[in-house]
Amino acid sequence: MKIQKLTTVFATTALVSGLLLSNTVYAASATMDKIKSSGAVTMGVRESSIPMSYTTGDSRFDGYHVEVCRMILGDIKDKLGLSTLRINYQPVTSQNRVPLVQNGTVDIECGTTTNNTARAKDVSFANTLYVEEVRIAVKANSGINSIAQLNGKKVATTTGTTSVQLLRKNEKATGVNFDEVFGKDHADSFLLLESGRADAFVMDGSILAGNIANSKNPKDFKIVGEVLATEPIAIMVRKDDPEFKVAVNAAIAKIVANGKMPGLWNKWFLSPIPPKNIVVGLELSPATKNAWANLNDKPAEDYNKK
Repeated sequence: MKIQKLTTVFATTALVSGLLLSNTVYAASATMDKIKSSGAVTMGVRESSIPMSYTTGDSRFDGYHVEVCRMILGDIKDKLGLSTLRINYQPVTSQNRVPLVQNGTVDIECGTTTNNTARAKDVSFANTLYVEEVRIAVKANSGINSIAQLNGKKVATTTGTTSVQLLRKNEKATGVNFDEVFGKDHADSFLLLESGRADAFVMDGSILAGNIANSKNPKDFKIVGEVLATEPIAIMVRKDDPEFKVAVNAAIAKIVANGKMPGLWNKWFLSPIPPKNIVVGLELSPATKNAWANLNDKPAEDYNKK
């Protein structure tokens, strides 16, 4: 079933004294001009990237990155002097997320996209508020606990992602031969593991933890093996509109300065979340905490330098 775009309206919010710019003062930006003239913005969201960006049913979307983006857009609404801002939610996939940002269909992409140098040729990334560890999920009774034990196995990945590439490049994967099987999205990839059509699912740790927590029997699965890579997951915007990126980063700095990030983490990773009230149970990592303390848009390559 195709999930249609959903429209949500922001109510007018009070200005934060001393922090917000004047409503009429902002650098010229094509995206900002479009938002101001239309009173609307399109947010790119994922359908099954629990708890970062996902559908909660009835064409509604939520998650850690989705809520952060709503806060960013609330700040931009105030800067533009708008009483309300309509948010159109556009589901995106691993394959089309970059093109849809490039061509202006999506104004701000709030999913689970790794900031890397290859993608940075086509889009821009806001400052990072989540740093991911790529891991391996298997069935608890599989006997698989390391990369070496994937030899001769079937490994699931989601089309358009980089996780299996990272697995193949890992020094501990030398001489390990496995077959790759593809899911159209993260839920489909997890289903490959759940149904026995794959022996492992390689992906961002948050996505693995979210899908396991959302499964019928979470105890049937576990996350194992070495950390394959550390990746900054960031919000995407158009590359040809640097002024909009400046506005997004200014809003991010305000969210961090107001001390809201720990609460957002607790809400989405350590507390029951909709629609099933599952708890992902992913503790705050030192890398993510450091990203909050030292806001930057460094690509994944900088995180994995030896």
